[in-house]
Amino acid sequence: MPLYGRIVIGLVLGLIAGVVLGRMNGPEIDGIDKTLNAVNVPAGLVLKLLTALATPLIFLAVVRAILTADVQAKDGRRLAWLLFSNTLVAVLIGLLVANVLQPGASSHTTAPTTASDTAPAATTGDPVTKLLEHIPGSLLKPLVDGNPVGAIIVALGVAFAFRGLPKYRPAAAAVASAGFDAICVMLHWVIALVPLAIFCKITYIVGTEGFDKFYKLGWFIAAVLIALSLQTTFYMIRLRLGSWVRPTRLISGTRDALVMAFSTASSTATTPVNYACLTEKVGIRPKSADLGAMIGSNFNNDGTALYEAMCALFIAQLLGMELSAGQQVLVVITSVIAGTGAAGIPEAGLVTMTLVFNAVGLPTAMIPILLTVDWFLDRCRTTINVLADATVSCLLDGRERQEKPSDDAMPTPATPLVVS
Repeated sequence: MPLYGRIVIGLVLGLIAGVVLGRMNGPEIDGIDKTLNAVNVPAGLVLKLLTALATPLIFLAVVRAILTADVQAKDGRRLAWLLFSNTLVAVLIGLLVANVLQPGASSHTTAPTTASDTAPAATTGDPVTKLLEHIPGSLLKPLVDGNPVGAIIVALGVAFAFRGLPKYRPAAAAVASAGFDAICVMLHWVIALVPLAIFCKITYIVGTEGFDKFYKLGWFIAAVLIALSLQTTFYMIRLRLGSWVRPTRLISGTRDALVMAFSTASSTATTPVNYACLTEKVGIRPKSADLGAMIGSNFNNDGTALYEAMCALFIAQLLGMELSAGQQVLVVITSVIAGTGAAGIPEAGLVTMTLVFNAVGLPTAMIPILLTVDWFLDRCRTTINVLADATVSCLLDGRERQEKPSDDAMPTPATPLVVS
């Protein structure tokens, strides 16, 4: 059974169990409170495991991507600008929609009070100063502390150092790939427990507080879809101004890849299909598709970054917390970094979302509320991720169409990396 099917079952069973235990909860029946608290424990354990895997996953993903990529300096600078600007616009759109529509503002609730469920204290002060605090004092400290910004800095240093050592680069790339694959295996183990975590968290919430926390989820879904639609509009405008490929041609040519992205919720599994669509149906050069759909896809997760920024504001509104301008800047920075490091597998956004929440002091115990609809929204944002890869590829191809080289001269496409 697919993960989203198991999540739906966990949701339904959690609602039923929560209603039953909620009606039993009272002075006339002893032990119900203890039962509800015990049921809440597995959800917290799953979230702790996701948090533990997040930082090493991002570290190895960045090292692996840089060591296995082969990009010329000029193309690399243009690719980096396109990826960064796309992701930054996505996060800003997410924050704008969340601030304007306020999807969680009228369903205030209280944050968890147990030590295991609470996140670090909210971040205050100058965001630049707070960002500088993430610079590690040692190479291993970011991995121990779960500091994604520090992990990215260390990963960049390690990766570029090995790129300057051709003798050891293949071995270093193999070690990074092996470590990343091992983390992904463990991640799949934890993700298999997500339906259980949802059942436990929903049972606890409904049993103790009723349905108040779920009233605004429908409006939250609508807000995310609106934001993703605005991001798609931005892609189409940028494509029309910066590439010979017209928006209708891109959408028509990559239709198979977009449908597969929505169906599988995996941008990694969709990468070969997206590459084939771009080169065979859209008609761009293989070099452009290599950079945008293969190498660029490792860092181009606009839909994920947008979603995580909106989740942070939604939960803050739900809890009646007000994130300052400085904290929202930190949300932007963390979301961009988390989106860059998100793995191209279903539900990988659950891992990096804990990083965004911790950055601004939001309780990660509220994440299971989002998991009830994440199976659907994950497919939507994965489709945007794949569309972003295709758009970047077309922008790299330029404003004038160039003839593709003959089949004999066509380079072998780069092997897709498991980070998208």
